[in-house]
Order: sequence, then structure tokens, then C-alpha cells
Amino acid sequence: MNPDEFRRAGHEIVDWIADYLRDIERQTVVPDVQPGDIRRRLPSSPPLRSESIDRLFADFRKLIVPAMTHWGHPGFFAYFPAMTSPPSILAEMLTAGLGAQCMSWQTSPAATELEQVTMDWLRQMIGLPATFTGVIQDTASTATLVALLTARERATQGAANARGLAAVGPRLAVYTSRERHSSVDKAVKIAGYGLDQLRLIEVDDAYAMQPQALRDAIERDVREGIVPACIVATIGTTGSTGVDSLPAIADLAEAHGAWLHVDAAYAGSAALLPEKRAHFAGMERADSVLFNPHKWMLVNFDCTAYFVRDVGALLRTFSANPEYLRTTHDAEVVNYRDWGIPLGRRFRALKLWWVIRSYGVEGLQAVIRSHCDWAAEFAGWLQSDDRFDLMAPVPFALVCFRLRNRPGERDAEADARTRALLQQANATGRVFFTHTLLAGRYTIRMSIGARATERRHVVGTWETLREMAG
Repeated sequence: MNPDEFRRAGHEIVDWIADYLRDIERQTVVPDVQPGDIRRRLPSSPPLRSESIDRLFADFRKLIVPAMTHWGHPGFFAYFPAMTSPPSILAEMLTAGLGAQCMSWQTSPAATELEQVTMDWLRQMIGLPATFTGVIQDTASTATLVALLTARERATQGAANARGLAAVGPRLAVYTSRERHSSVDKAVKIAGYGLDQLRLIEVDDAYAMQPQALRDAIERDVREGIVPACIVATIGTTGSTGVDSLPAIADLAEAHGAWLHVDAAYAGSAALLPEKRAHFAGMERADSVLFNPHKWMLVNFDCTAYFVRDVGALLRTFSANPEYLRTTHDAEVVNYRDWGIPLGRRFRALKLWWVIRSYGVEGLQAVIRSHCDWAAEFAGWLQSDDRFDLMAPVPFALVCFRLRNRPGERDAEADARTRALLQQANATGRVFFTHTLLAGRYTIRMSIGARATERRHVVGTWETLREMAG
């Protein structure tokens, strides 16, 4: 493909993206396909000769787009949002065009220094003190693993890296809420703690970790010679956006020398709002904090912000400096290859920089605030209708609800009716909900967070649900 052919195809693709963003509401949120449908329409062997970009693009429109779930659809209320925006898309295109490998300062000086500046902007935006330093990781799962590995090394004074956990001596324990994200369990396994050393702490009626239960678990382990290595607290649990009490948890972490990691993957973007800062009280006492701008801050996937207080502990855990990577400036620059698991790094800071500058802090606040306001309004409608139960507080923009038990009705029967309501709503193609279990009850999750969602979509969804509830 020569430059002129590339230019023509690029313009056509940008035009298609612009139209897609404009007309996304016309799409069916979730495609009507069955497993294997797409594979059967694709060749089983690669082409021997080159094919034109026109043909590739035609197949993209014909085969791929109709079989995609459209996360940016205004009726996408499932999981948590995975937002994008025009400036983020354009920055990602530039990143691909540069084709940079950003593992160290020398390999991409501007990428490294832009990440330093942009992450400090982000630190200020969410209210963390200057004692924290930020780095971009790919996902929250990776950032949590980074935290648990760093906690492991601090608890063993570096012995686990040097000699392996088997040679360390005392067992190490990790503590987290029963409502934690599954990435915590995965990180505990990969980091070598072992799932037997993961302590799942009971939650209260708001699905927040109980500090007294945490205290009891830690003290029990200490009496048995087990070292409390890490506590993972959550602001905005996946099931219900429960908020753990960070001040009380930080007291316990400090008393026992445990690393305190805060998972705010979804809710961290809400810290941009002054009126939501109370939910983040005590975050400044953590050892590490993560949140995902790619969830709720108009930055496309992937971009996880990871903030750490003790950069030295991070570097001692991950630094590797073979001769072929050494440069003249190593002593005076940041080499992000030593700040996480992979050696290679994408230029993720560019899209974050463009989004912050394009919208400004006030513009980003307006987007997040509107979602929170609509969620609170939707929760109010549920509470005013005696056919529904609101199943959890609504601190951010997730609403958890179910159909209320009819007189004399068993829980299983109400669960079945709630499940049928979700399926009926999703079958319209205009909305997409997912579910969870809260207090053992089948619960519909409505996560408001797509860039294209407007209040009229939330109102229309409520009217549809009321009609379907009978």
C-alpha cells in the first residue's frame, strides 16, 4: 500500500467511524448470533495472495460489525462502561502511526515525559497528595498483580524475589472483601501466595468490608505466625459499588505493616467530583491506588492509572537492567520498563493527554456527574414503585434492583420473574443489562456510563421496565 492508497483508505475509515459514532443508537446492542456463526463465515485457511483494503473493509462492515456488542450504545447498561471518545480515537490512531516502543526514556523520550506529566495531572484531578506517583498499566488486573507482588517483596524484605517463597519462612496472607473483583483471586495465585492464604472478609448491609471482621482475621493469623502482607480494599465493588471504609482499614494496615491497595477501577473517575470525595476518604493513606480511565473517563481501552507511594518498593520488585538495555541517561530519567510486569509498553499517555485537554476537568466532571444524577433519579423511581426493590445504595452510577416478592411468593419464584424481566428487556435490542447475586438474590445491574447515553434513554428504559413488570 503506497501513501496515496493509505490516505484514501484512511479517510474512508475515519468517515465510517464518524458515522458509527453518530448513528450508534440505530445498532442492536447485542447481536443475534450463536456460537460459531462468525467462524463458519470465515475462510479456514489464510489467503495465498494479497487482498485489497477495499475488500477487507467491506468484510469488516459485512461480517464483523453486525456481530459485535456495541459498548458505546446509549442503551448499554451492562457490566461497567468501556468508554471512548473522538479525541481518544484520534490519539490512538496517531499512536499506531508512530509505532513506538515506549519501554524506556531513550526508546521514546516524549512518551515517557508526557506520561509523567499527565499522570501527575490525573493525581491532582482525583485528589491524591503529591506523595503519590503515577504510572499507566494496561488493566486493573495487571495493576492489582503489581500491588500484590510489591507487597510480597516488602513483607519478605526482597527474599521472595531472591530465593522464592518456599525459602521465606512465615506464610503471607492477603485480606479482601467477599465482594472483591475476581482479579484479586487471580493475582493471589500468580503472585505465589496461594488461594489458601486469601482471607475473604464479610460485608455489611451496604456490601462494604466489615473492619471488625478484618481485625479479627488479621489477629487470628498473627497468633498463628502468619504475616499480614496485603489488604485489598475496594471503592465501588463490581456487584453493587460498595465502598469499603478506608480510614478504619488503613488503621489496621499501618498497625500490622500490611500493604494497603485500593481497587477503584470503576469508581475512581468519580473522585473528579468534589461531591463524591467523601467516598474516597482515607485513600491518601493507601500504599497503592488504581482506577481505569478507560471505564468512565472517555479514554478508550486500555488505560489503567496506578498510583504508588513508595516508588522504591515498586522498582526493587520489578527492576531488571541487562547490559543491552542500559543507556547513558538511566540515572537521571524514568524507565517505565521497571514499573510493572511487561518490558514493552504502548504509548498510552497520548490518548489520556488528548482527552483531558479536549474536555477539560469541568467537561469530564459534567459527563460523570450526569450519569450519577440519572442513576439517583432511576433509583428514586424504583423506590416509588412497589413492584421493585432497590438492592443496594447508589453512590455512583450503578443501580441494582429486582422484582419484589409478591405476597406469599418464595424467593426462587421472584428470582425467576426478575430473570425473565432481564431477558425480555435485552431481547428488545434497545438495552442490555447484566445481573449479579446480592444477599443470594438474583439482581439486575443497570450501569449508566456510555458516552452516547442521555437522560431520555434512562427515562425510556424505566418506562419499558414498568410496562414489562406488569
